[in-house]
Amino acid sequence: MTATLILVLALSVVIGLSLGVLGGGGSILTVPILVYVAGFEAKEAIAASLFVVGITSAVSVLSHARGGRVVWRTGLIFGAAGMAGAFVGGLLGGHIPGQILLIAFAVMMVATSIAMLRGRKKKNDNGAAPVKHELPLGRVLLDGAVVGLITGLVGAGGGFLVVPALALLGGLPMSVAVGTSLVVIAMKSFAGLAGYLTTVQLDWGITLGVTAAAIAGSLIGSKLAGRIPEAALRKAFGLFVLAMGTFVLIQQAPADLRWFIAAGVAALTATTAGICWFFISSCPLRNRSGQRRSDIPSPA
Repeated sequence: MTATLILVLALSVVIGLSLGVLGGGGSILTVPILVYVAGFEAKEAIAASLFVVGITSAVSVLSHARGGRVVWRTGLIFGAAGMAGAFVGGLLGGHIPGQILLIAFAVMMVATSIAMLRGRKKKNDNGAAPVKHELPLGRVLLDGAVVGLITGLVGAGGGFLVVPALALLGGLPMSVAVGTSLVVIAMKSFAGLAGYLTTVQLDWGITLGVTAAAIAGSLIGSKLAGRIPEAALRKAFGLFVLAMGTFVLIQQAPADLRWFIAAGVAALTATTAGICWFFISSCPLRNRSGQRRSDIPSPA
């Protein structure tokens, strides 16, 4: 076993951890690992990531289901709509130049990192029963199809789009939305893969090895879900995804524009962080310090 393959498999465990703990982030990590470490072409990496994430999500959802964190009806409805969009996205992706797909993927990574750093509003996640909201079927089908199209096209963006949608449309607590999202992710990943396989051939040896390692990580992640501070984990992971997205974007840009893009992303990040810190009272960047201050008893 070569050092490169060992590194790919080790990094694949992180893919599963992300899916198991956060209900997303699998493809965000899988595509760069396969392109820049395993040496896959862009389209092959996207197709392989759909297989890896689909299988890993399907396995991980079992642990969440045993913990009562899956609402099957909601997941199946959203997933069915996502499958149609993902299949179309997979068909289209097979005919789009790989460089354009990687640029679109990098943009999705940056957008995902911003969403992660902003955090989620944890409504109704204090152990109470989920609020039963009537699902607006038309909205669910539309959102599912759009999310599926994005996932099938660039192989990313599923979990971090699905989880908030499930929380809002289905009235699910965040922990339940994470578990239910894995049903959706698995369904639309397989549909997107079917679209890509009409034009792309996979290296099944490496793909299956990455899948096995990711499954191991997802089982660990499912056990850790709810036991580690999600906010801190999301911030750290969000910064990592931002760095990875910037790296991919720079790699795909013309040589004379790379420093300009790097400087632009750095300036945008610094500006956003500054605005959040100084002008937004609920800024997640200072939640921890605010919490520490609130824990200090006031003088009598």
